[in-house]
Amino acid sequence: MNGIPKELLLSVGGALLCAFAVSFLMCPLVKSFAYKIGAIDVPKDNRRMHKKPVPRLGGLAIFLGFIVSMLLFVKVDHQLQGILLGASIIVVLGVVDDMSPLRAYFKFCVQIFAALVAVFHGVVIQTLSNPNVFAESPYWDLGWLSIPITVLWIVGITNAVNLIDGLDGLACGVSTISAISMLVIALLVSESDVALVMAALVGACLGFMPYNKNPAKMFMGDTGSTFLGYILATISIQGLFKYYAIVSFAVPFLILGLPMFDTLFAIIRRLAHGQNPMAPDRGHIHHRLIDMGLNQKQAVAALYVISSILGLSAVMLTSSGAIKAMLFLMALAVAAFLASRVIFRRDIDRALQAEKAAAEEKSTETATPAETVPAEPEEESNEKKKEEA
Repeated sequence: MNGIPKELLLSVGGALLCAFAVSFLMCPLVKSFAYKIGAIDVPKDNRRMHKKPVPRLGGLAIFLGFIVSMLLFVKVDHQLQGILLGASIIVVLGVVDDMSPLRAYFKFCVQIFAALVAVFHGVVIQTLSNPNVFAESPYWDLGWLSIPITVLWIVGITNAVNLIDGLDGLACGVSTISAISMLVIALLVSESDVALVMAALVGACLGFMPYNKNPAKMFMGDTGSTFLGYILATISIQGLFKYYAIVSFAVPFLILGLPMFDTLFAIIRRLAHGQNPMAPDRGHIHHRLIDMGLNQKQAVAALYVISSILGLSAVMLTSSGAIKAMLFLMALAVAAFLASRVIFRRDIDRALQAEKAAAEEKSTETATPAETVPAEPEEESNEKKKEEA
């Protein structure tokens, strides 16, 4: 990273470490608070992977670590004020929802309001780069569409991150990878404020991860997942959508590709089955990996790899151009596929064999009579027959 000021790198490191320390130290306090107010996730259906009640509200520790680091290391301008105010609304909504589940329609309305708070503070997607390289204009001016498109983006990503929060450490890890990708890109294009904000987010997530990795001691809840989605969505507008280069159109979609892809297919799947697109189900990518035979750690690792590939491709696209980025993405995708076949195949076969053996043992036990009456000795039976005669 030649050309990046040392002062900026030191500030980035300081923001990351500060957020990490505050988030990590707040986790035990937040955990106790979750028990006191009854913010507990009790497994009630087959969508949940845990067997015992686990405290929610871990996102509050992430939020506190992020805010403290922001106030210490980032110059909060008018736009960042709007982002932080909207994020605070999202966190309050999440805390209430983690205590007592709210209606989806009400949450959706509050999320729109939080998005509008950021919009009215100047966080708006005003232009999009034109993917048609033969067009006369290199970008599209959205005009009056800028506000609805911005609100759709913010609310969409907010819920997309929430929807992938189905396995221990998944949403936190994927958000961390996305934030690291945005941090690197911000450093490459000299967006110091965006880099510091993303450093604070990375540190806050890493501070929470020891409590959220499998087996999880605490969940981030809607408090954390919607907060992470909101920050990633709004900061991507500040740092990724604002450039007129052709590559800027694809970069945010690559970085946030995993939650976006999962959410899009969830909506299509539910509508195809005549269900409410907001209704929960067990068809998400992480559920499918579990059904294939992977355990939680393997499924999460696989999705980390996918998210990392997309993030690295976005960085390559920004720094090296489209052709190199496409080749890089293809090479990593092939490598990841081959690695998954080698690493996971043995474990999947072992799990399938164990299930088959258990099923055969169960069928054998069912076929065996409950009691077996011993046969009478042949001599005794002959004597009984003579006596009867």
